Amino acid sequence: MQHTLAAVCLLSTCLAFGQSEPAPPPASSNPVDANRAETVFAPARKLPPAPSTLSSDQIKELIRQAAEKDVENDKKEKDYNYTERVEEHKLDGKGATKSTEVRVYDVLQIYGEEAHRLVSKDGKPLSEKEGKKEEEKIQKIIDKRKDESDSDREKRLKKEQKDREHDREFVKEVADAYSFIYIGTDNLQGREAYVIDAQPRPGFEPHTREGKILPKFRFRLWLDRVENQWVKLDATCIDTVSFGLFLARIHQGSRVLIETTRVNDEVWLPQHIAVHFDAKLALLKNIAMNVDFTYKDYKKFQSQTRIVGMEEVKEQH
Repeated sequence: MQHTLAAVCLLSTCLAFGQSEPAPPPASSNPVDANRAETVFAPARKLPPAPSTLSSDQIKELIRQAAEKDVENDKKEKDYNYTERVEEHKLDGKGATKSTEVRVYDVLQIYGEEAHRLVSKDGKPLSEKEGKKEEEKIQKIIDKRKDESDSDREKRLKKEQKDREHDREFVKEVADAYSFIYIGTDNLQGREAYVIDAQPRPGFEPHTREGKILPKFRFRLWLDRVENQWVKLDATCIDTVSFGLFLARIHQGSRVLIETTRVNDEVWLPQHIAVHFDAKLALLKNIAMNVDFTYKDYKKFQSQTRIVGMEEVKEQH
């Protein structure tokens, strides 16, 4: 289930790099708005008045630029440890909550590998046994890096670079996959942003495997006027999305709302993701959920050339 949710979030995040009916407003059933981290944006410089309209070509260029910047944001995120809070509401057939689970993780960057260490469940710290299991998980990652040969490290870095280039190829398709309409501007926490709606363009032919999912979504996007970074995305699934032959199907009406925040005056990183998820797993089990992710306490660290031990990982965070 976690892998399927991660896929939904990934697909929707990718969509942010890209004459339609506007995307619907965020669902009123978002489970944990009250728990979202407050964000204080650095004041933007004074801007000239926003244009009354933007052409399709202008919008496409803005989205291509934002897509390229987000690939760089992804690289810079590896310089930060942070806290992730996940609140998961399982729904019954009528959309009512039947169970709730809250988990909090320390997210650690261990020599380029992201590791999640569970620290609490439903507001309670882990038991001694659970805590030991989490520490052993982190130690395995440390040991793997400690024993990594120069050739293995080179292969890993080359693969990471290849993956980034693949991401670039995919996000370039977004500008061609949609028809865009300029809505105007909006003020998001003291900064002015362009508001753009996107509807799948008839006749779009994808060139990447992931590009096939683009016609399955429509979205509304907010782009910061000063830095041309995407700040907010509201994406709705408008057709069934299938993963593999029998793995999962995401149903029409599933939805993701993503918000980012400016960190250390240098990078835009996730702040909040709200997912409404309606799917069938293995073509047998229907699952409906609301999942809310909150990210906070971003702490930058300096990469070092040695492998640290478990106690030092704790101290870094």
